[in-house]
Amino acid sequence: MVKFRLTCFLLSFSALVVAQENVLSKEEAVAKALESNFGIEIAKNQVDIAENNAGILNSGYLPTLTGTAGANYNNLDSTTEYPGQFEDSGEPRADIVIDDAESQTYSSTLQLNYTLFDGLGRLYNYKKLKEQYRLSELQARETIENTMLQMFSVYFEVARLTENKNVQEKALEISKQRITRAEYSFEYGQNTKLDILNAQVDVTNDSINLLNIEQQLANAKRDLNVILNQDLNEKFLVDTLINFIPRIKLVEYMEKAMSNNVAILQTEKNLQINEYDIKVSKSGYLPTIGLSGSYGWNLNQSAPSSFIPGQIFPGTNRTNYNLALGASLTWNLFDGGSTTVRVKNAKIAYENQELLKKQVELEVNRDMQNAMAIYENMLKIYRIQEQNVITNQNNFERSKEQFELGRITSIEFRQAQINLLNAQTNKNLAKYDAKLAELQLLQLTGQLLNVEL
Repeated sequence: MVKFRLTCFLLSFSALVVAQENVLSKEEAVAKALESNFGIEIAKNQVDIAENNAGILNSGYLPTLTGTAGANYNNLDSTTEYPGQFEDSGEPRADIVIDDAESQTYSSTLQLNYTLFDGLGRLYNYKKLKEQYRLSELQARETIENTMLQMFSVYFEVARLTENKNVQEKALEISKQRITRAEYSFEYGQNTKLDILNAQVDVTNDSINLLNIEQQLANAKRDLNVILNQDLNEKFLVDTLINFIPRIKLVEYMEKAMSNNVAILQTEKNLQINEYDIKVSKSGYLPTIGLSGSYGWNLNQSAPSSFIPGQIFPGTNRTNYNLALGASLTWNLFDGGSTTVRVKNAKIAYENQELLKKQVELEVNRDMQNAMAIYENMLKIYRIQEQNVITNQNNFERSKEQFELGRITSIEFRQAQINLLNAQTNKNLAKYDAKLAELQLLQLTGQLLNVEL
């Protein structure tokens, strides 16, 4: 009765611990990675920068307006002497002294400049910036795809180790039951002390293996927490259910890969950017027409001064208002050939980009074929391992019956147990290897972010 109550308590406690650990579904893991992963956040910021660069404020289509203002102040003390000069009365001519002669100057100007035509270089450069923005979106998508693949790799590693842990716990429980059985049998004289020692050795080995798996599982969970940018000690369980996409669907994805693969799409964007580079370079052959306008205000307050002997002229205030309009045409009829060189180099860069696109298409097609072959092979191995588990499970159950009847030794029973343990862990490994191979194929087809996993 006491043993029954203890068992119920342990089961209840285990259920409570499991309930306290939330199950982190694949969908939740994807959402958290998209929201918080550092690499994805950086990629999003890069897209924002490219969007700013592609805006009207960076296009060169808007005029420039410059305002300037200035003020000057001057305080002058002066003495004008007339040596050797005399008044009509015969008296020496008196000096003219001016103290605190203040003068001020104030000015302000608004200058407006606008390029009316620049050989269409501004137009094509603006279109180029738009394509660079779209390229940055593709680069961000590539970062997201790589992060998702990395996240699922760690997520499935956590799932695999979780299943291995459960398998190892069952193996340990069976080995502990063997000790109890061996001790009872020894008490009734049905076996020797050696059977007890063998069972204890197996319990020790199973315990060590379980500790190693638990450590690996804890490390894998911390790795996943880093990718999801959450507390390193966050506790959670993962979903160990795996669904595979039908082959006919994968073949359909592969047929559309040339228009969906992110690497190919990036080469196409770079090709468009190189095409605009050629047109921007050709704009150097055409003239530039500019408009300008300015409006200015000046106030000049001059100090008193003396020009005619014996007379002091008072200071004056002068205010000026100035409005100016202008147009200019600049045509670089010959620039030493630099424009021609830029055009030729831009065309060569375009040709190189075309070659690169063909190379990427060929490599993507090769990688897809290889990925499909690897995936199908992994899936076959997984199906074989599933059947192998069933075979070893039947063999273990039969061996257990024979062992309990005393018809086989503990060593033979242990071997059947190890065979089942290896079959189960190999099946777990094959299952998640096959799923990761499927994800890699989906990434190559450009569908990784579009399917439910």
